[in-house]
Amino acid sequence: MPPVPAKPRILLFNPVRHALAAYKALGDTTAPEVVTSKSRSEFFKDCQGKYADVAAIYRTSASGAIAGKFDKDLIQHLPPSVKFICHNGAGYDQIDVDACSAKGITVTYAPDPVTDATADLGAFLLLGALRQLNPSLVSLRKGNFKNGVDFGHDPQGKVLGILGMGRIGKALIKRMTPFGMKFIYHNRRPVDDAGDARYVSFAELLSQSDVISVHVPLTKPTVHLIGAKEIAQMKPGVVIVNTARGAIIDEAAMGEALEKGHIAAVGLDVYEEEPVVHPKLLSNPRALLVPHLGTHTTETLAKMETLAMENARRGVLGEELLTVVPEQSA
Repeated sequence: MPPVPAKPRILLFNPVRHALAAYKALGDTTAPEVVTSKSRSEFFKDCQGKYADVAAIYRTSASGAIAGKFDKDLIQHLPPSVKFICHNGAGYDQIDVDACSAKGITVTYAPDPVTDATADLGAFLLLGALRQLNPSLVSLRKGNFKNGVDFGHDPQGKVLGILGMGRIGKALIKRMTPFGMKFIYHNRRPVDDAGDARYVSFAELLSQSDVISVHVPLTKPTVHLIGAKEIAQMKPGVVIVNTARGAIIDEAAMGEALEKGHIAAVGLDVYEEEPVVHPKLLSNPRALLVPHLGTHTTETLAKMETLAMENARRGVLGEELLTVVPEQSA
């Protein structure tokens, strides 16, 4: 009787915490296992030994704690058997897609599951920053109740500028429409399903918005897309919200403008050098800060885990992948 073929191995850089039923089902047709390497150098060594026949890698944004970014150096150290890197998240700037393509590795991501949770948090940050809630929270905990707390602003009639009209930008507009805001947006090109949002140039978005919400991906051209020059073009008293990637905004310039009052408040979920936050942001009570919680719900994380594992399963079994990154699916 011929030997039973070994199940294709899938290496998980982080344990599955929420989609446990999907993880159990993954073991029916594949051999998933969690990485045991403790450092980048140890992982490189293990790629020559115990991981030499791994077919796919499942990773999350937290995978860098073990091996750092999935840059060209790491990709080149992967064994030839690796044909898929399945990322559990919408932003995959930690992965060098060009290096993967050169080595014949397909990269997948999980864009759809993150939309609602990230837009929900964006709405919270927008309203919280606009209403100047963070200074009141600081005052309350110091025993001052609302003594010395400045006034906030209503959202009604304010212009919300969406920088990057993708899934999350559209979802944020849907959430803010009942609050009576007006909407403009800038994108690489106009989109067909923008509803009542008006397409404007980047310069117009900067100068016309009362609130600017950032939703562009982090790429080489978008690093410090908003810096001191761009902030100077904004309305005095502007509010900035960022749930995309921290490095899209020059944090030093943003902190400076916040101190001077040109920026009235910010609502931030992401930071330029995570987990480090610029001291001018940390020390300013008008900065409403949360520690990258955009998708930090059990329901959303379960959906993300499920999609990433399904892409890995399909890849190693020769089935059609669900969500290949745009650079490789064109």
